[in-house]
Amino acid sequence: MHIWVDADACPIVVKDILFRAVDRLKVPLTLVANQHIRVPASPYIRSIQVPAGFDVADNWIVQQAQRGDLVITADIPLAAAVVNNGVYALNPRGEFYTPETIGNRLTMRNLMTELRDSGQVQSFTAAYSAKDKTAFANQLDRFLTKHLPK
Repeated sequence: MHIWVDADACPIVVKDILFRAVDRLKVPLTLVANQHIRVPASPYIRSIQVPAGFDVADNWIVQQAQRGDLVITADIPLAAAVVNNGVYALNPRGEFYTPETIGNRLTMRNLMTELRDSGQVQSFTAAYSAKDKTAFANQLDRFLTKHLPK
């Protein structure tokens, strides 16, 4: 198993949780972004800088992630692409995207994009909270406990 992070917009606190978990459990982690991302010295953690451009990091993750890997992303189209390939996807707020839910999430995301683009609604994203941090850490822990070899 490998953990991939859509790192451009990933909260620092989520990265810190991931850094501690992968070092403790010896799981490979790759952060992918179109800018340089500093990572701690670890044989399990690396950072990949891809060229700037629309969806370049997302496409790179889709190409690299394999069935059974975990992708951390808030990007619903990226989550849809990897889930359709048998990859697990978890957002930084601790919600898993699943084959059963990703279609509705993608439809709602596309509808909201159309409404925002037409000026019918304004965009709002709640601040990342302590509750989100706890939910993410708990889901990650449950996932790793279930999917790592004993």
